[in-house]
Amino acid sequence: MNATPIPRNATVLLAAVIALLWVVVALVGADERAAVLMGFVPARLTGLIDISPAVPVILMPLTATLVHGGLFHVGFNLLIFLWCGTMVERSLGTGPLLLLFAVGAYVSAMAQLAFDPAAMVPMIGASGAISAIIGAYSLSFGKPKQFVNSRGLNRALNAVWLLAAWIALQLMTAFVAGEEGMLLATPAHIGGFIAGLLMERPLLMWRYRRA
Repeated sequence: MNATPIPRNATVLLAAVIALLWVVVALVGADERAAVLMGFVPARLTGLIDISPAVPVILMPLTATLVHGGLFHVGFNLLIFLWCGTMVERSLGTGPLLLLFAVGAYVSAMAQLAFDPAAMVPMIGASGAISAIIGAYSLSFGKPKQFVNSRGLNRALNAVWLLAAWIALQLMTAFVAGEEGMLLATPAHIGGFIAGLLMERPLLMWRYRRA
């Protein structure tokens, strides 16, 4: 018995909300203010600074995904999100996709916090949350390498291989960007990707638990 297909609407809807918010913020010229009030600021969480008014600290990882620094930033993020997100939503379902996005947002924020707990520069953009989607996408649709004959062990080794490749890509990107690489939130991208790798299998099994 096959699981009932779930319409792939959440990815497009969420992307539209993010795009619309960026357009509104850009039109009123409030980019920097939105970044400060809605971005993830590690120093706020560690109590080093207080920004008022601003979103509650607990919501910073989520609201940060709604703020972007420019057309290229939001455009590239949404392009990747639409490509991978629609596929992941078709495979895992709408609820799991949204859960992946939310957990990815928080895990990526915590990874950035662990890397630089005193940072006062806001981390903005949905790339950390999208990294979780990419992680799930990589396991769901990537062609696994045959390391060993054991299916479970091979799957685990494949996840480690994907993670190693992702970390290398992130470090290379930061290196090429030079000083701007500090603004790429490399730890957040790695943390989000790990969350996606770890969640893909349980979410897949949950969706088809009655199949």
